[in-house]
Amino acid sequence: MSDVILKAENISKQYRLGLVGTGTISHDLNRWWHRIWGKEDPYLKIGEINDRSSKGNSEYVWALQDINFEVKRGEVLGIIGKNGAGKSTLLKILSRVTSPTVGEIKTKGRIASLLEVGTGFHPEMTGRENIYLNGAILGMTKREIAKKIDEIIAFSGCERYIDTPVKRYSSGMTVRLAFAVAAFLEPDILVIDEVLAVGDAEFQKKAIGKMQDISQGEGRTVLFVSHNMGAIKNLCSRCVVLQNGRVSCIEPTEIAVNKYLLLSENSSNHTKVFAPLKNPGVAMEKVSIFNNNINTTNFQSGDDLKIVIKLNNFYPVKDVNLMIGLYDSYQEKVAHFDLKTLNYIINPSSKEVIFLVKHLPLINGAYSLNFVLQILNSSVQVESNALRFYVEPGDYYKNGKNVISNNRGDYLMDYSVSTIS
Repeated sequence: MSDVILKAENISKQYRLGLVGTGTISHDLNRWWHRIWGKEDPYLKIGEINDRSSKGNSEYVWALQDINFEVKRGEVLGIIGKNGAGKSTLLKILSRVTSPTVGEIKTKGRIASLLEVGTGFHPEMTGRENIYLNGAILGMTKREIAKKIDEIIAFSGCERYIDTPVKRYSSGMTVRLAFAVAAFLEPDILVIDEVLAVGDAEFQKKAIGKMQDISQGEGRTVLFVSHNMGAIKNLCSRCVVLQNGRVSCIEPTEIAVNKYLLLSENSSNHTKVFAPLKNPGVAMEKVSIFNNNINTTNFQSGDDLKIVIKLNNFYPVKDVNLMIGLYDSYQEKVAHFDLKTLNYIINPSSKEVIFLVKHLPLINGAYSLNFVLQILNSSVQVESNALRFYVEPGDYYKNGKNVISNNRGDYLMDYSVSTIS
């Protein structure tokens, strides 16, 4: 327990939809009366789960319910989930911006938070003045801030505008400066919401590198929320997956990301219907994927992947080519399928084109498919991230052992071994 720096115990947060507080004086008085007499809050027994996509019957909703986890010193913990799953609410509770309805947060040390663009910045004050203001909020003395201010300004890349009021900064500049303040003023726990997505690619790379230095080199703890699974995998050792305000799982990052992506998909997403085009001659109408003739998104290493593309022929067209790109969860291309590579010519009246990948050589993980239709070497239809599927560890080598890999970029190959004595 000595190296546990943060512990969330039974954290729940209830809101009343549409209004501030409980909404009525009678509700507030009722809560106050129960609290005076040492009784349980009567409104804790009502309310619905946090499912933003469905209409409920109760005016109360649980943004978070029964959240429990521990974070060790020096750990980088990812918090992932769909929009509305409760990620930002949880970070606000951890940062003491709001209080839980039920439960308790136990921490050791100082927490710095980067929750929203401009949070904690005064728009009329200059960037330099806001550095001192944020440092004071974090409990730093003026002397401590002055020692770090040159590093903060240099890292932010806002040197030219540092004595300009923050209200004239772009959102990207504001995030740069806010991150630099939070990172360089040496908090014990750094809490970062999705705001890094506002920055450009160069800054995101720089910020991730700094977070790695903070955790690995300086032994400080980072809680990181992002929809960028590549950043989550590069940075985090474990992830909490939230679904409808509850913890779906807490797993090592690779496993957690795959489970999150699986939660994000509908069961119908083994088939994708494309928006109609205006008479290009021929177009992709829909695509489906199959595992042993079962329409599904679930595979194991060594299974056969069948991709069926249904065409809509407006009128006969020659020189048609279909291309498929296979991408991993980092959105890096791992395979390419192309009719012209095989010197395969589509009959102008063809209604379906079938690609068959036998003995799938992919390791466990999430993958996506891009589709391109070309006519006379000109791309007339491009469908990116059209389908996603999942590969579980399988008995690829038919020796009774499932092949599991946590190494990015691995793939499987048939090979044999012999010896000479």
